[in-house]
Amino acid sequence: MTEKPKILVTRKLPQAVERQLEQNYQPLLNPDDRLYSTDELISLSEGAAAILPCHTEQLTAEVIDRLPDSIKIIANFSVGVDHCDLAAAKARGIVVTNTPDVLSEATAEIAILLMLGAARRASEGERMVRSQEWKDWSPDFMVGIQATGKRLGIIGMGRVGQVMARYARDAFGMEIHYHNRSRLPAELEAGATYYDTVEDLLPQCQFLSLHCPATPESIGLLNAKRIALLPEDAIVVNTARGALIEDEALHAALVSGKIAAAGLDVYNNEPTGIFPGYRDLTNIFLLPHIGSATRETRDAMGFRALANLDAYFAGKEPVDRVA
Repeated sequence: MTEKPKILVTRKLPQAVERQLEQNYQPLLNPDDRLYSTDELISLSEGAAAILPCHTEQLTAEVIDRLPDSIKIIANFSVGVDHCDLAAAKARGIVVTNTPDVLSEATAEIAILLMLGAARRASEGERMVRSQEWKDWSPDFMVGIQATGKRLGIIGMGRVGQVMARYARDAFGMEIHYHNRSRLPAELEAGATYYDTVEDLLPQCQFLSLHCPATPESIGLLNAKRIALLPEDAIVVNTARGALIEDEALHAALVSGKIAAAGLDVYNNEPTGIFPGYRDLTNIFLLPHIGSATRETRDAMGFRALANLDAYFAGKEPVDRVA
């Protein structure tokens, strides 16, 4: 009887996913959901055939070079793989997979929540009610910006960007403008207007939502120079990666009023090292990286990661292989 492969699971996964792991593999689980240090991760991976990590593990070239020879596949519990050095994995012959498709709707829901929360001053209002500072109503009280019928710019018209566009168009009648590495076919564009460059897109964006991956080309994409191209009182939303935004530039624009408000679910150096100035602002709606945090989506992500493991250990090509 062939011994079941050993799998290092770096974070606590949904219960149903862990049960299936225990049926098909020998998983080393993390019931306390503790973030492992690099040395712990290397030590725990000894004798394992696979690692099932999340975006919280920084699998740099140095870390991957230190992994034991027993590791054959890294099956990420995430769509983004910027935490994993793909070139280093490829050099060592380690297969890398991700979990696309299954979190597009959940993440787009959070983008809509951030957009409306920022525009309608939800964070400010919620704090006011909790602290009993709400004393009166007047026509000038807590006036925000309406999304209905406005121009929404999207940078990164992949799976999540397309769902965001559909929600915004169908629910709020927003006019969709976008930039992508390549133009979408007409049936996927669904009437959206394409721009060859970010610079051409930004002047159109009364609302701007970021949905592109963090790559060497996109890091710091939204900087002071590009923020200056946005219309006055624009609203910025980011559910993709914190590295897309230069924090000092966005903070300055929020303080000056160039940007009316922002809604962020992702940050540079999250969770403990996020830009401290954000916490002092009232015109920013902050969430703790919960774009995919629904029961349905987290289960689906786990089962997608398991499907990639199942395929690999059955001698087949994993559907979601990225390296």
